[in-house]
Amino acid sequence: MTVLITGTSRGIGAGLAAAYRARGDEVVGTTREGDWPLDVTNPASHAALAQQLSGRPIDLLVCNAGVYLDKAETLDGGFAAELWADTFAANVTGVFLTIQSLLPNLKSANAARVAIISSTMASSERAPGGSYIYRASKAAVLNLGRNLATDLAGQGIAVGIYHPGWVVTDMGGAAADISIDEAVSGLVARFDDLNVNKTGVFETWDGRPHAY
Repeated sequence: MTVLITGTSRGIGAGLAAAYRARGDEVVGTTREGDWPLDVTNPASHAALAQQLSGRPIDLLVCNAGVYLDKAETLDGGFAAELWADTFAANVTGVFLTIQSLLPNLKSANAARVAIISSTMASSERAPGGSYIYRASKAAVLNLGRNLATDLAGQGIAVGIYHPGWVVTDMGGAAADISIDEAVSGLVARFDDLNVNKTGVFETWDGRPHAY
């Protein structure tokens, strides 16, 4: 199986890449610099990667790359417009461009799958306030994934959206609930279970349906 994972320089992306390599899968791990360079905010970078991978089937595409730029912002004077633009460019547009540019590779695989890393912070039912930009971007990519699931089902491509847990990473911080290894183990199991009959799911890393 060939797995392409965006954002593999550290954290969950690096953990997923290591897990798939350990079980013998072929991994294409993208970073801003490296063997498979990709800046998810740059359309030209997407075009270049698609050219590199032309004719190569991708069985599983994991859209993991993302940013959390407004963690320390306050409502009084914070959340500048450029933070909105930069966050949505990475967390939403970047995911769409990744899937769109690699669609020929997914179509050439047998029962391809797309896994989008969103967050519990995407949920409209759970709205504790704060982190407005990040929450809005993750809600947007959840909506994107659900609609792509509808459009790609007829082509045999399944799409799932996942909350990876609150993970001890640079983004999650040291006080988070679970380790990278725990998150990765759960996510790999979720991705293995994804198929067109389950397309459009929003699930937690440990297999629970997530509130929208």
